[in-house]
Amino acid sequence: MKYLFCAVNAKFIHSNPAVYSLKAYARSQGIPEAQMVIREYTINQYVDEILADLYEEGMDVLILSCYLWNARHVMEIGSEYRKIDPKVQIWLGGPEVSYDGADFLRANPWADLVMQGEGEETFAALAGACEAGRLQIQTGLRGDRTFLMSEECRKLPGLVYRSGDEIADTGLSRVDDLDSIPFLYEGLLDHGPGVFENRIIYYESSRGCPFHCSYCLSSVDERVRFRSLSLVLRELEVFLKARVQQVKFVDRTFNCRRDHALGIWKYLADHDNGVTNFHFEIAGDLLTEEALALFETMRPGLIQLEIGLQSTHDPTLSEIDRRMNMDKLFQNFHAVRQTGNIHQHLDLIAGLPHEGYDRFGQSFSRAFIFLPDQLQLGFLKVLKGTRMREKAAEYDLVYREQAPYEVIRTRWMDYGDLIRLKRISQILEIWYNSGQYYYTMKYVVPFYETPFVFFERFADWYHERGYDRLNHSRLAKCHILHDFLMTHEELAADRESLEDIMLYDWYRKEKSKSRPDFAPDYEPYKEEYKSFYRTAGDRLFPDRAGYDSRKAAARSHIEHFRIDMEAFLLYGEVRPYSCFMLFDYEDLHPLTHAARNLQWGDGELPGAGDS
Repeated sequence: MKYLFCAVNAKFIHSNPAVYSLKAYARSQGIPEAQMVIREYTINQYVDEILADLYEEGMDVLILSCYLWNARHVMEIGSEYRKIDPKVQIWLGGPEVSYDGADFLRANPWADLVMQGEGEETFAALAGACEAGRLQIQTGLRGDRTFLMSEECRKLPGLVYRSGDEIADTGLSRVDDLDSIPFLYEGLLDHGPGVFENRIIYYESSRGCPFHCSYCLSSVDERVRFRSLSLVLRELEVFLKARVQQVKFVDRTFNCRRDHALGIWKYLADHDNGVTNFHFEIAGDLLTEEALALFETMRPGLIQLEIGLQSTHDPTLSEIDRRMNMDKLFQNFHAVRQTGNIHQHLDLIAGLPHEGYDRFGQSFSRAFIFLPDQLQLGFLKVLKGTRMREKAAEYDLVYREQAPYEVIRTRWMDYGDLIRLKRISQILEIWYNSGQYYYTMKYVVPFYETPFVFFERFADWYHERGYDRLNHSRLAKCHILHDFLMTHEELAADRESLEDIMLYDWYRKEKSKSRPDFAPDYEPYKEEYKSFYRTAGDRLFPDRAGYDSRKAAARSHIEHFRIDMEAFLLYGEVRPYSCFMLFDYEDLHPLTHAARNLQWGDGELPGAGDS
């Protein structure tokens, strides 16, 4: 028989480790690799295109991997493919069908079987049964389908299937020994990256979570299982030798076992290849002094950390059963930030119990003052199988009926509040999380009562002008921000300082051909800049063999400022000072990707005016 795994990802750069894991484990249990095919698509592809590709590939069993972000696409693919090939068996797995498998089969007659929970052992056993003839499907006169299974198959955990007029459910499956699952990326060194080229590599060293957050599916399985550290380190060596760009650990709380996390971090620090970045989701309050000391020694960009803050409101945290030491979390976040070499995310969730609009604003402001590299403003998803869904009526919690089941209103926050927060999220993404206006944000936000008030007012102003319904160029975004900031009396009173800071942000990451309207006239300095590159530029690019003044000018930018930019960047001080700054776009910071810059004061460039 031929088994085809169909994965529909959110973006091309993503991959689906689940289907690779099922295939790898089944291969280790004797299912021939030639009989298992993986096809990955994205939600941006036309369903007709996917159906045609599946048909041309052909299969006996179509296995669909179902998640929040692809549920609608997967349902359409499955139901339409049943019309194309009535004989093919259609199995589904993934969290979107693992917690209501029986209801799902009743509502979707085109589907034959659901694998609930962790599917490696379940799929391997099913495939083995198919090969041995112990599992067959029978189609009735009316097109109804039922499985003919051996008694052995009926006892397999993790199955929901049709048995005559009934639906059989054997519960959730779980893999207790993670070491039994083969490495998903065998051959990465021997055969090159292949299908994983230019894509994120997903890797797990543990499953389950020791915490019980009511909104999270990981809380359903509180028994954490770990892959042996020695095995993990051998597998990480493959990524390092292959020099992949990014490895994203999908462990739900990576540092819940301190010796496991520290062992991995030490190995990465000791074997850094200078290229690969590793992403971890952690509990910020569980970081140890030993881990913080180790972080200080790491190459900038070796690791990045994502910390689920969600809320700073104690009644909310208590209600969702999220246990953490908030003061310790922020203390550790600040300590990591001081190293200057680790990118950090903070995550918030809007729509949680006991947190209204104004109180959420307080959580937002408390998180923002630590200036995370990214502040993610997410919205509650009321997932199947979670206690949040069970208690929805108690919270007057109304949510979308279709995936991703996003909150519409709660007892504490109405739909209008959520719409307003969506607009704030848009502003946050464009002008803060993009990193384009980091120093501008750092400068202007303190002029407002709170960080939340700044983003709130910007979002309202942006919406009133209809800008949120349009796409904007990079230059237009710069002008929009400038126009909004000019509505603030204090900022408008010292507009030259603000405009210099915005101009610094404009040029610090790329040499732009366009120039903001508010930027000072560039023409008076052109000859001075040319003279600088001819007479002094070679001293600033000493590591560049065969210095060429024209190439140096093309790959860098010089700007005149009216404030002391170094003093502002280092100490936050804004004071009048005529200076020049050079941006070197061939020498980028590995963490921020900002150009190396050099400043000269007293309004004069070295070598300028010399013959």
